[in-house]
Amino acid sequence: MQFSAVVILLVATFAATRSEVFFEEKFTDDSWKDSWIYSKHPGKEFGKFVRTAGKFFNDEEADKGLQTSEDARFYALSTKFTPFSNKDKPLVVQFSVKHEQNIDCGGGYLKVFDCSLEEKDMHGESPYLIMFGPDICGPGTKKVHVIFSYNGKNHLINKEIRCKDDVYTHFYTLIVQPDNTYQVLIDNEKVESGVLEEDWDFLPPKKIKDPEAKKPEDWDERATIPDPDDKKPEDWDKPEHIPDPDATKPDDWDEEMDGEWEPPMIDNPEYKGEWAPKQIDNPNYKGVWKHPEIDNPEYTPDENLYLREEVCAVGLDLWQVKSGTIFDNFLITDDLTYAAEAAETVKKTQAGEKKQKEEQDEEERKKVEAEAKAAKPEEDDEDEDDEDEPSIPGEAEEDDGHDEL
Repeated sequence: MQFSAVVILLVATFAATRSEVFFEEKFTDDSWKDSWIYSKHPGKEFGKFVRTAGKFFNDEEADKGLQTSEDARFYALSTKFTPFSNKDKPLVVQFSVKHEQNIDCGGGYLKVFDCSLEEKDMHGESPYLIMFGPDICGPGTKKVHVIFSYNGKNHLINKEIRCKDDVYTHFYTLIVQPDNTYQVLIDNEKVESGVLEEDWDFLPPKKIKDPEAKKPEDWDERATIPDPDDKKPEDWDKPEHIPDPDATKPDDWDEEMDGEWEPPMIDNPEYKGEWAPKQIDNPNYKGVWKHPEIDNPEYTPDENLYLREEVCAVGLDLWQVKSGTIFDNFLITDDLTYAAEAAETVKKTQAGEKKQKEEQDEEERKKVEAEAKAAKPEEDDEDEDDEDEPSIPGEAEEDDGHDEL
């Protein structure tokens, strides 16, 4: 009987702690069209996604994802899954982004929602739980967004995380732990980490300046003061500029025409500048006054900053000037090992993409060179024909339409 109880307890413990994959999408076929919903929110001209591996890839079938296909468009596409809570367990949000169009301005991020999302009306103001992923616009904006909704307000991370801006596939991973810590990984390598409360302004500050405290009127913050015993020398004051003693009035100077002659001014070698007494240590110096702080009565700690009670949907809600981004490998789980193994495939993917792109670039280079070379002999032949055509002595040259003088 005791043995059975132990077995039941172990099974229950295992069931409570085992990892789960809550959502995964690799776009292996066209079934995504049945589960992902386009928004029809009024007033927006939305672009369409197409399933493709793009122009260069490692494995054409395995690397297929959803690609933005129209320039200067908003994109709004989402899907729902069985809702779950990340209470007392990690939350991993991961996906891949490939800006093969060499994006100049556009979003590459996803949003995570609760079940209240109306998919056919999703738009930029739709409430979300998490916004995560790269955003690029010109040379000044190349960052990874990590935004959490807390108490109805969206909070941006207080750190700058740079995203990848090349044309190859990259995995972006956000890990939120139940101890209120987080990590951001790109291609399975940590690029940022920390504590939620410290890196987002979810809560009021723990300490505030004491509103009752004021700096004493006699508080002296001057580290040095002018020496009261220092006196300016009597011969100190000299003009900064003096007439040039070597200058002479020109022989042709006419005072009636040119006015009274004055020698030009030069720097005075005896000029010492503006006098100021030397500085000495201030005997009354008390240091820089620091405003005393007190506990903030509005601060209340929250051990559940990490918690999202109902995770139910994921969507792409973004704008792109130049289309061509491919989104793939969506994964929401509490299994860190599974997520790491999935992201590790990016190395092989990138190697294949780079190899194929280099081959394509080389073919294009050769093609351009061949076309240029093919066009050049024709021009040379025409020039040679004009130059080498013999003339018959005594025969009049044909009128070429030009009058020769």
